[in-house]
Amino acid sequence: MRNAPLQERRNRQILADLVRTYIETGEPVSSRAISKRFEETLSTATIRNVMADLEDGGFLYQPHTSAGRVPTAAAYRFFAQEIATQATLSIEDKEWIRREFSAANSRVEITERAGHVLAEVSNGLGIVVSPPLGRTVLEHARIWLLPDGRVVVVLISPGGVTRDKVLRPPRIFSQQELDATAEFLNRQYSGWTLEAIRSDLLVKLATESERYEGLLRGALALCDPVILGDETSSQLHVEGTAQIVGAPEFSNQAQLRELLSAIEEKHRLVTVLNACIDSP
Repeated sequence: MRNAPLQERRNRQILADLVRTYIETGEPVSSRAISKRFEETLSTATIRNVMADLEDGGFLYQPHTSAGRVPTAAAYRFFAQEIATQATLSIEDKEWIRREFSAANSRVEITERAGHVLAEVSNGLGIVVSPPLGRTVLEHARIWLLPDGRVVVVLISPGGVTRDKVLRPPRIFSQQELDATAEFLNRQYSGWTLEAIRSDLLVKLATESERYEGLLRGALALCDPVILGDETSSQLHVEGTAQIVGAPEFSNQAQLRELLSAIEEKHRLVTVLNACIDSP
């Protein structure tokens, strides 16, 4: 059910305009500023009443009694989910993004390019959080046997992003067994995360071990995030740090120092971002 202050289309548009204005200026937004860009003719008094309702609903706050309003995290979430998702890219923007990614050949390069594109588009920070290996979605798996008994596991995710790992499994596999394991994973688990695959394999081992024991144990040995050396935390890449120094919302040097410190202490920034992502 939609939050009460957002039931009316007018209120949603005022909130969207306020978020846009704040992003552009970095300053608290007044009712007069909203009336100038609002598509309908509304008095500043009416807009102030709506802004007061939005503030009561947790979407805005007023830093000072004489100041305009500033969007909260809930307002940004509304804007990202219901307004920004409706935007469409121009042909020029699509071509520029393709050019930016065309030279990226590895997961690291794709991550760096994504951060750069986000920073350029937003004139701010471009932050890319790569999930731990266990949360990687499997689209296709390929497995090869090396002459010394080690195994190369290549996991391909949607979009063509690959992760590969050379490991020494607990027993010797033949290439035929590896081919059968890869075919089983691709047939049964395409679209699943590695964490979910591991959980399902453990259940199947407990209930269907007589039928599939060799295949299931092989699949578990070769795609278990723990065995593959999973990173226990998300990986963070940040671009565009220099661009925020001149941004009006960071004219307060204490706020700027706090943000730059958080960027340097990247695990703290990951914690904050994950909390935002996981919030309803």
